[in-house]
Amino acid sequence: MNYIYENNEIYVKKDDGDFLVHCTFSFFKKGIVNIDHTYVDPSLRGKGEASKLLHATMKYLKSRKLNVVASCPYAVKWLNKKEEYNDMIIKDKSISEGCKII
Repeated sequence: MNYIYENNEIYVKKDDGDFLVHCTFSFFKKGIVNIDHTYVDPSLRGKGEASKLLHATMKYLKSRKLNVVASCPYAVKWLNKKEEYNDMIIKDKSISEGCKII
């Protein structure tokens, strides 16, 4: 999948303009972003696309020397299983576990 990288999001769109996959991350504090939303089109769910999207997101953020908090429930669960990104994860109790719905 050919991801499009923009300031605070990574995505692929379908021909009709809807998202096929989408991850957003907003600035939380200096040098830290909050992964606040992940989306995978129903046609791709259960095929590992969300995991691939988050790997791409984390590699992108690492290349920018950014650390991460997460409020998206899927991202929280996924990051807890991925030890290779532990050096980027900031634990912050002020982050709620609410994922934006679009």
